[in-house]
Amino acid sequence: MTAGHAAAPGAPGTADAARTESGEGRPLLNRRLAGFGTTIFAEMSALAVRTGAINLGQGFPDTDGPEEVREAAVRALRDGRGNQYPPGPGIPELRTAVAEHQQRFHGLRYDPDTEVLVTAGATEAIAASLLALVEPGDEVIALEPYYDSYAASIAMAGGTRVPVTLRPRDGAYHLDLDELRDAVTDRTRLLLLNTPHNPTGTVLRRDELAAVAELCVERDLLAVTDEVYEHLVFDGAHHPLAGFPGMRERTVTISSSGKTFSFTGWKVGWITGTPALVTAVRAAKQYLTFVSAGPFQYAVAEALALPDSYYTDLREGLRRRRDLLADGLAEAGFAVHRPQGTYFITTDIRPLGATDGVAFCLALPERVGVVAVPTQVFYDHAAEGAPYVRFAFCKREDVLEEAARRLRGVAGTG
Repeated sequence: MTAGHAAAPGAPGTADAARTESGEGRPLLNRRLAGFGTTIFAEMSALAVRTGAINLGQGFPDTDGPEEVREAAVRALRDGRGNQYPPGPGIPELRTAVAEHQQRFHGLRYDPDTEVLVTAGATEAIAASLLALVEPGDEVIALEPYYDSYAASIAMAGGTRVPVTLRPRDGAYHLDLDELRDAVTDRTRLLLLNTPHNPTGTVLRRDELAAVAELCVERDLLAVTDEVYEHLVFDGAHHPLAGFPGMRERTVTISSSGKTFSFTGWKVGWITGTPALVTAVRAAKQYLTFVSAGPFQYAVAEALALPDSYYTDLREGLRRRRDLLADGLAEAGFAVHRPQGTYFITTDIRPLGATDGVAFCLALPERVGVVAVPTQVFYDHAAEGAPYVRFAFCKREDVLEEAARRLRGVAGTG
């Protein structure tokens, strides 16, 4: 294995129970998932419930999305649409709406019959894409820190994950294109790209994405892009990788309804790509959930057709909340990396005299009544992420104001 390349597994969580051995002395958990236990989101949300703390750890809104979208789901239920198995690729109305969305916002044309696949959220789309496209031993490059399901999905596919680290500089996180190029070997199969990026809030620039595209074409790499925060960009703009020269035929683009419409529990996601790529991913997806979220698919089809004003209001409302929490965190003594996109803020705890983000987050609910997530658990190179902590700002403004007030107590100023 090339120096610096990390082998799956090794993600956050505790899997002690899963390591319990059977009568033959063999661990119960498949070796590919050894080290993968309860996700950090479940652990920290449980801690929030146990302590009564404000949960700024897990990224879900505390209010529902548009009433007309919720009513569309109710109407579908009452009309008997989607109460039985929907079509395997997704209902035609949603596939058409996804194709129209890609044309409307990104100028990308997709055939709804052959180039769109509906999934159980983006998480299933990621898993199905990797299971379909990665052979055991293939290397998959992912930007570190990464959403925790990336590591598990690469492991389940038998791949080897190769982290390329985004590093903070001048208040933001940056991709080193030379490091990315150096990470590619003869065993590299696929680049797993997330922009806007969770947890750092980085939005890759057009010139950076152009360089990524050139590398993929030059080295004949596939790309799987997680673009679930595509409408949550405050600084700069989102540019789908599939729109760059040579990339449409080699890119699986993933998005979902949860982050855009604030119905995260519905788990309606989708992929777009060439017929060959969609067919490959569907081959894996059909043995995961088969189908899901029947009535909700009809509602999301209507949601995607909401006017531009909805998307603008969503973005500007979250921009206000970003600034509210970022200012509060700065006043509390954190070094704040103000995000360009998503609804997460990454902070450096070293100005507070702390260096261990895990210990800091475990103690924070008892100290001040706020839950955050240590970003260390999203790294293979744990030391890189040790002093950083992530807060979610997709909450009501009064909740964020109260959280900021409580957090001032961390520095002894409240």
